[in-house]
Amino acid sequence: MNTKLQVLVIDDDAVVGRSFDRVLSDKGYEVSTALSGEEALETLENSNFDVVFTDIKMPGMDGLEVTERIKERCPWTPVVVITGYGTEDNEVKASVLGASGFVRKPLTPEMIENITLKAVNDAESANDAAEQPIDSVEVEVASDVAVTKQVNSPAKNIGLFFASPFIALGYVIALPFVGFYMFLKLGREAFIKKHMSE
Repeated sequence: MNTKLQVLVIDDDAVVGRSFDRVLSDKGYEVSTALSGEEALETLENSNFDVVFTDIKMPGMDGLEVTERIKERCPWTPVVVITGYGTEDNEVKASVLGASGFVRKPLTPEMIENITLKAVNDAESANDAAEQPIDSVEVEVASDVAVTKQVNSPAKNIGLFFASPFIALGYVIALPFVGFYMFLKLGREAFIKKHMSE
C-alpha cells in the first residue's frame, strides 16, 4: 500500500517539476507533473492529490483558471500558486479563488519543503475540524466575554467554506467606502463643533 503523500506540480517549465520531485521525493511525497492546465485537469480526473502547485503564466489556461477549476472539482484539495510574475492583484485573485498560498519564484529547497508541509497540515486541520462533531464553540474575546458560536451542520460549514472568499472580497471592496464615510462624518462633526463654539 502506497502511503506517500501525492503532490501535483503544474508548470510549463519541466525544470520546476523536476525541482519539486528532487526536493520532496526523499521527504515522503510522490510528485507528479503536468506541463499545462489542461493536462493537469485530465490527471485530476483519475487521481487524488494531497496538494497541488500551479504556475500562473502558462500557455492556454493560466494558473488562476486552473485554481478555479480544481477548487470547483475538489474544494478540499489545497492549491498553492507559484509565479515569477507576482502581483498584489494576482495574489488577491488567487486568495478569492480559494488558493491555500501564493509564493514567488525563485523557490529554494527549503521553501518548497515548507510550503508543501504547511499546505498539507492546513488541509488536515481543516478536515479534522469539519469532521469533529461540535455543538458549540466558545471563543474568548478581548473584553473577556465568552461568545458562543453555534455550528449546526456540515452543510452549513461547507456553505461557509465556499462563501468565505466572497465575504472577504466584499470587505475588501467595502473598506475604502466605509473609511471615506467615517472621514466625512468626523470632518462634519468637527466642522459643526467648531461653528457651534464660535
